[in-house]
Amino acid sequence: MSNLDQDLARRLTDLRRARNWPLEELAERTGISRATLSRVERGDTSPTANVLGKLASAFGLSMAELFGSASSTVERLVPRAAQAVWTDPETGYTRRTLTPAASGYRGAMIEGCIPAGATVAYAAPPVPDLEHQLVLLEGKLRLVVGPDTYDLASGDALRFRLNAPNSYHASGKVPARYFLTVITP
Repeated sequence: MSNLDQDLARRLTDLRRARNWPLEELAERTGISRATLSRVERGDTSPTANVLGKLASAFGLSMAELFGSASSTVERLVPRAAQAVWTDPETGYTRRTLTPAASGYRGAMIEGCIPAGATVAYAAPPVPDLEHQLVLLEGKLRLVVGPDTYDLASGDALRFRLNAPNSYHASGKVPARYFLTVITP
């Protein structure tokens, strides 16, 4: 288990305890089993992107805020060596935090890489009206936001406000690599 996974486990435990929620209540709010939540909080397992999306929603935080708070780096300059990298154990999706969410800033920037053929899906936005600005660097990406589908090729840019279920699918023969800026309302 990586340091980021351990930091994330502590962060999730602290968020739950700050709300005085027993694991049973968090399980009810997220639809995630109590056993899975317990393993995640102990750091026995790395949560999937889907699980993190549900947890972020329950806590009213964007994914960037969830990861940003788990990161110790809040300086203006974030050297590559200090940029946290997380890998979804289910899909192989990697998320590198370029500029973490931090107090005094509304935006955060990530680099995502989804293996060819893989899909990362979220049932609901964690925070209403999150502004997303995505630039596809390599590969092909099918992005579905509610009823809208966007097929992006390398170099394409898309901006949208997230208010619906969404999914990212690497639809080409190579991984889809992109930069995503997330701005909280």
